[in-house]
Amino acid sequence: MFLIAGPCAIECRETVLLTAETLKRVCEDMGIKLYFKSSYDKANRTSNSGRGVGMETGLRILQEVKEQFALPILTDVHESWQCKPVAQVADVLQIPAFLSRQTDLLQAAAETGKIVNVKKGQFMAPWDMKGCIAKIKAVRGNTDGIWLTERGSSFGYGRLVVDMTSLVEMRKFGCPVVFDATHSVQQPSSSEGITGGNRDMVPHLMRAALAVGVDGIFLEVHPKPEEAVSDAANQVRLSDIRDILLQAQEYDLFAKSKTNI
Repeated sequence: MFLIAGPCAIECRETVLLTAETLKRVCEDMGIKLYFKSSYDKANRTSNSGRGVGMETGLRILQEVKEQFALPILTDVHESWQCKPVAQVADVLQIPAFLSRQTDLLQAAAETGKIVNVKKGQFMAPWDMKGCIAKIKAVRGNTDGIWLTERGSSFGYGRLVVDMTSLVEMRKFGCPVVFDATHSVQQPSSSEGITGGNRDMVPHLMRAALAVGVDGIFLEVHPKPEEAVSDAANQVRLSDIRDILLQAQEYDLFAKSKTNI
């Protein structure tokens, strides 16, 4: 099991460095491979949500994380032209769920040669991800360096649900599958135009996904989630991360010892 973790949005240098330092120490103690994640821009949020510090400042902070803590970096790209400059810093380019079918964006990310993590759209069936893979494969010629992430599906207005069979379906494509436990507990636009959520449900969904079988877990983590500019309701507390990962590691090892996952 590898871990993708960090604050949802880059708010300031201090928060990012504190989170990266703590995550690195915990993951090294536990033998977990960590990809540090934070977004320089949350371009697909409502007008009332904070967006982050912007690409230039954000990439500078992520570069500092990379150099100071020797961590691989994952961050979002929203437009095709962003892929090349972001790839100068990031080891993994993430395609946001709302943009998961954007051909030009997928192929621009593929052209960088970096790992591309495609988050399954809330409106998509798991087998629809075969088309996303094909678009990247058209550039690369193979499926190397493609990750697929489950982050819940729309269920009426302002709710998401997770169909655990989606994880099984996506594994059939031969790509590493990640479960995004924090975005899966979102309640979109449920709090006066700002995304709500329930972080208490994160460990429950995470354990279920690990029992089914995944390659990685995605957790957005913040020292003080209530003060976060984005996804305040569903980010997990940095102080809780060791306990959460102990659960994750136990379920991951047990599931993989009992099956051919």
